[in-house]
Amino acid sequence: MRFISWNVNGLRAVLGKNFREAFEALDADFFCLQETKLQEGQVELELPGYHAYWNYAEKKGYSGTAVFCRKEPLQVTYGMGIDEHDHEGRVITLEMDTFFLVCVYTPNSQDGLRRLDYRMAWEDDFLAYIKRLDAQKPVIVCGDLNVAHKEIDLKNPQTNRRNAGFTDEERGKMSTLLDNGFVDTFRLLHPNEEGAYSWWSYRFRAREKNVGWRIDYFIVSQRLAAQVAEASIHAEVMGSDHCPVELRLAE
Repeated sequence: MRFISWNVNGLRAVLGKNFREAFEALDADFFCLQETKLQEGQVELELPGYHAYWNYAEKKGYSGTAVFCRKEPLQVTYGMGIDEHDHEGRVITLEMDTFFLVCVYTPNSQDGLRRLDYRMAWEDDFLAYIKRLDAQKPVIVCGDLNVAHKEIDLKNPQTNRRNAGFTDEERGKMSTLLDNGFVDTFRLLHPNEEGAYSWWSYRFRAREKNVGWRIDYFIVSQRLAAQVAEASIHAEVMGSDHCPVELRLAE
């Protein structure tokens, strides 16, 4: 099974560039998007052979997630069932026969860390949510988690120490998540690979110089780790300030 996750930073903009070509070339069984920045009815997107599920933020032009899958899920839920978190279109969960797939766009702590306290509450609630799922069947979490976990996961760790996405608090929450029976699939297969990033600033020709961060992930339940056949980053795919990331599971 092939899974793709991509923060498109505005689906309408990427549809005007290379989305369809990238979608077809990546040929995924499950294709998850974050930061669609859409309201219902703002795009017409027909993807033959795929079921489509959308979670829109109430705020226009903000956040939002989508999942396209070849096989119809047993059930689809939107959000975490927590009112504080469920107005920004950040979570879609598909229940399949043998696993749950959770597409998530984790809140950014923002400039000056003004949303860090909210982010900490989100992290606790999200971990509790996926642990409840994991108690039923294995979980695959994918998306923009807005954190570079280790120094190897960004180009300039020293100068970003207290910036959103690389605070001790955010990194600690990622460690806690992984300590609760989950695995970072990219680091499982590429434990020491440097320069592997999924997001680059639009400023200072950062992507051209590969001055980036790895903040897009596939996280799986520990008991799926033996099935992880491939975990890769498609830095060659343009169109957004993020690139797609991939997981392949042996069936």
